Amino acid sequence: MGCFECCIKCLGGVPYASLVATILCFSGVALFCGCGHVALTGTVSILESHFSKVASDHAMLTDVIQLMQYVIYGIASFFFLYGIILLAEGFYTTSAVKELHSEFKTTICGRCISGMFVFLTYVLGVAWLGVFGFSAVPVFLFYNMWSTCASMKSSMSNLTDIDSICVDVRQYGIIPWNATPGKACGSTLGDICNTSEFYLSYHLYIVACAGAGATVIALIHFLMILSANWAYLKDASQMHAYQDIKMKEEQELQDITSRSKECLHSYT
Repeated sequence: MGCFECCIKCLGGVPYASLVATILCFSGVALFCGCGHVALTGTVSILESHFSKVASDHAMLTDVIQLMQYVIYGIASFFFLYGIILLAEGFYTTSAVKELHSEFKTTICGRCISGMFVFLTYVLGVAWLGVFGFSAVPVFLFYNMWSTCASMKSSMSNLTDIDSICVDVRQYGIIPWNATPGKACGSTLGDICNTSEFYLSYHLYIVACAGAGATVIALIHFLMILSANWAYLKDASQMHAYQDIKMKEEQELQDITSRSKECLHSYT
C-alpha cells in the first residue's frame, strides 16, 4: 500500500462530525468562560464606583461573583477533558463501523460506555440551556441601561428633565435597597455609559451569551452523533452475533452431511 492509499484510509477513519462538534464546543466554552470572567470583574468595578459606595452593601455580591469565576475555571477544565473524551469515542465508533465486516467485534462494555455518554451529554445539554438563559440576564440589564442612555441623547429627551431619567439597579436585586446611592440619573448615568468598563462589559456579556448558545448547539450535535454511534454499535453487535450463529449452523450442516455420506458408504 502506497503513501496516498494510507492517507486516504486514515482520512476515512476520521469522525468529522465529532471533530466539528468538538471545535464548536471548545470555541463556545472558551468564549463563555473567558468573556464571562472579564465581564464579571468589570461589573464589580462599575457597581463599586457608581452604585454602591459602601463595601458592606455589595460584599455578598462580590463573594458570589468570585464563586462564579471559580466555577468558570472548573467548567473550562471539565469541558476541555470531556470534549477530548467524546472525540476519542467518535474515533472508536467510527472504527467499529468501518470494520463491521472484519474480525473487529464490539464489546458490551463499549456499548455501555456509549450509552453512558448519551445520557451524560443529554444532562449537560439541559444544564447548558439553563446557563444560556442565565447568561442572557446581564445582557438584558446592560441593554436597559444602554437604551436609557441612548434615550437621553435623542431629541425626545429635550421634552423632559434629563435628571428625572434614572437607572436603579436595586430593583433587580443586585444590591440591597439600603445601598448608597443605588441609582444613577441624568448626566451621571450618561457618564457611566460612556466609560470603557461599561462598553467592554456589555459587549463581553453578549459574546459570553453567544458562546453559551454555541455550546448548547455543540452538545445537541454531540447527542445526535452519540445516539447514532450507539445504534451503529448495537447493529454491529447484532450483525456479528448473526454471523456467528450462521457459521455455526453451516458447520453443523457440513458435519451432518459428512456423517451421512460416511454412513452411506459404509452401508454400500
